[in-house]
Amino acid sequence: MVSIEHVAHKILTYMPYVLVLIDMRYEGVKCGREGSVDNHMEMGKKLLAAGQLADALSHFHAAVDGDPKNYIAFYRRATVYLAMGKSKSALPDLSRVIELKPDFTSARLQRGNLLLKQGRLDEAESDFKKVLKSNPNDKEEKEAQSQLTKSDEIQRLVAQARSSFNSKDYVTTANQLNTVIETCVWDVTSREMRAECFIQMGEMGKAISDLKAASKLKSDNTQAFYKLSTIYYNLGDHEMSLNEVRECLKLDPDHKQCYSHYKQVKKLNKQIHSAEELIQEQRYEDAVSKYEAVMKTEPNVHHFSLLAKERICHALAQNQQASKAISVCSEVLESDPHNVNVLKDRAEAHVQEEQYEEAIKDYESAAQHSENDRQIKEGLERAQRLLKQSQKRDYYKILGVKRTAQKKEIIKAYRKLAQQWHPDNFQDPEEKKKAEKKFIDIAQAKEVLTDPEMRTKFDHGEDPMDPESQQGHRHHHFNEGFHNFQGFNPFGSGPFNFKFNFN
Repeated sequence: MVSIEHVAHKILTYMPYVLVLIDMRYEGVKCGREGSVDNHMEMGKKLLAAGQLADALSHFHAAVDGDPKNYIAFYRRATVYLAMGKSKSALPDLSRVIELKPDFTSARLQRGNLLLKQGRLDEAESDFKKVLKSNPNDKEEKEAQSQLTKSDEIQRLVAQARSSFNSKDYVTTANQLNTVIETCVWDVTSREMRAECFIQMGEMGKAISDLKAASKLKSDNTQAFYKLSTIYYNLGDHEMSLNEVRECLKLDPDHKQCYSHYKQVKKLNKQIHSAEELIQEQRYEDAVSKYEAVMKTEPNVHHFSLLAKERICHALAQNQQASKAISVCSEVLESDPHNVNVLKDRAEAHVQEEQYEEAIKDYESAAQHSENDRQIKEGLERAQRLLKQSQKRDYYKILGVKRTAQKKEIIKAYRKLAQQWHPDNFQDPEEKKKAEKKFIDIAQAKEVLTDPEMRTKFDHGEDPMDPESQQGHRHHHFNEGFHNFQGFNPFGSGPFNFKFNFN
């Protein structure tokens, strides 16, 4: 059995060697960490030179983590951030470099340039002045002096712009801010002020551009998102309005203005989508009611009223309510005379009302603003055929029925007219001859309008009973005159099979 004294002797004998090994291990770790930082710095430098920015950034991250006081590591990482367009991330690194090495003029000059672009003019001027006092090289001195002069000029322009804005001289303000923003491209305040000028000037597209930039430059810019949403709303773009107000609420779910606006936009958006679904389902009367509800939900924004009336015009035209459609379409075209969709819908309604010349005018007007629209081309050709047809024989007019008449109505009208104009009812030769012609027209009209294929042709401007229109198709026996009826009773068989009941 080993004694305690023996164990103690062994420990005392080998302790110096153990301590030496521990010390060596510590020094090895220390040297390894320092070597690792150097390796990361070298690799990062090579990757940066090769343009492999993401990989370079990873190495500089590791170098900074390995040695938080290595100002070169921070500077190199800032350089990568700038190359990647991430100025927000570069700025804290440059500040850390200056904190670790206050006389590093290159870092201070770069920070001054970033601050100038952000519109932080006082801080930028401070950096440029310190560069000039720190014995810079000729290039740094020249740049710092130039940027300091520019910053002074920007300060003066900003003051003038504020004065012009307070005087409500929005055009002058916008022009002054144009010059400011050429240099201070990331200045949120200047962009928001210029956006307000554009709003007052009615240049909404430019306002949207500035506000979108401001929403990205400032991470919690709820007001920019709210303004964007209201601009889109007033332009009648409910989808974009909803998107922007949602962005506001993501940043601040309790934002009063955004939440109130969100409820209004969401309601309107839902109504419009529902109305469009009804149109797709061909439930046109319901769609009209839904769009009338849209106008009640938002009676003050002209664009939404116009949109609602445009879609009501379409629904009425599709629902064969031609007279109402023409009235609503005309109301829209007073405000928007080049609206192609409304011109097409009104043209269709004119066709339904047999107002072919008016339909042609609308289609021609629509074609001027949409040359390659196939629907316009086909509609125009159809209206022209129908006009030509109307100047010849109109089977609907012959029977005294509307173009929307059902087969039952057509047969009823035919029976009445055939009884009235049967040649046997007339004794006078001239009257009998006139009645024969009338009777043939009535019979032809009935045949065409009760045959789905022939009626479709006629509705598209082609006369199935016209040999010229048929171009080689069979000629119908009706064209050979009333005497073809001799020998059979047109009221007893064939396509005219029905009985008259006389009291």
